[in-house]
Amino acid sequence: MLYKFKSKSCGDLIMLEPDGRRVLAIIGKDSQAGSGDKGILLPEQMPAAIAALQAAVAAEEADQKAIQTAAPERNQPVARLEAISLRQRALPFIELLRRCEQAGHEIVWGV
Repeated sequence: MLYKFKSKSCGDLIMLEPDGRRVLAIIGKDSQAGSGDKGILLPEQMPAAIAALQAAVAAEEADQKAIQTAAPERNQPVARLEAISLRQRALPFIELLRRCEQAGHEIVWGV
């Protein structure tokens, strides 16, 4: 399944299901049990969504740095990180949020 995020002010943003579900979970739009298959994000909700995504990115990067730093101290091999980070996955969505907030347009998906 794909998530297709649509807005009047920008082109469509398409994400694979796992990435779309993760982003929706981070911004507080429950995507479990099919309830996240359709939805709307209003302009007044976008600043909080941007802040939540930025906080999640910062937390993931801090966790990765801690893991990378701790492994040599414990004489363990350095863990291999995911090829694509949350920052890379979330950046297009954050940009979409910023543009839509400025234009005053909502973002919808699943419609």
